[in-house]
Amino acid sequence: MTTIIDLFDRQVIGWSLSTSLHTKQTIIPAWKMAVSKRKINRGLIFHSDRGIQYASKAFRTFIKSNLLVTQSMSRKGNCWDNSVAESFFKTLKIELVYDEDFKTIEQAKTAIFEYIEIWYNRKRLHSFLGYKTPYEVELEFYQFKNVA
Repeated sequence: MTTIIDLFDRQVIGWSLSTSLHTKQTIIPAWKMAVSKRKINRGLIFHSDRGIQYASKAFRTFIKSNLLVTQSMSRKGNCWDNSVAESFFKTLKIELVYDEDFKTIEQAKTAIFEYIEIWYNRKRLHSFLGYKTPYEVELEFYQFKNVA
């Protein structure tokens, strides 16, 4: 599974579930989903670990096509630097995966869709966000932005 998490509001804005680590089946669909949800209109840093799909020539070329995006990767062996993603995967496993027995990839995709899009982003409270949901933080940001 590949995810893209916005560090501001901890929302999973892009994700992909695949049976392989091929770039075209993992990070590129997740990236396209993320960009469809959050337009890139100013510079941003895309940070990841050094997984094969993130370091592939295909993805590096793909991401460089947008001049507003700078790609950043963890140093080799530095797991702390990607702790938000690691924390998400731990939570996903505890709250969903360990309790399920998926028979097909489609069953897993449906369950993960519901977990991310209905539960995690919109209803699950996050201590880092002051016990608000990622969606509430996003709404507050846009309300404040429109008032300011």
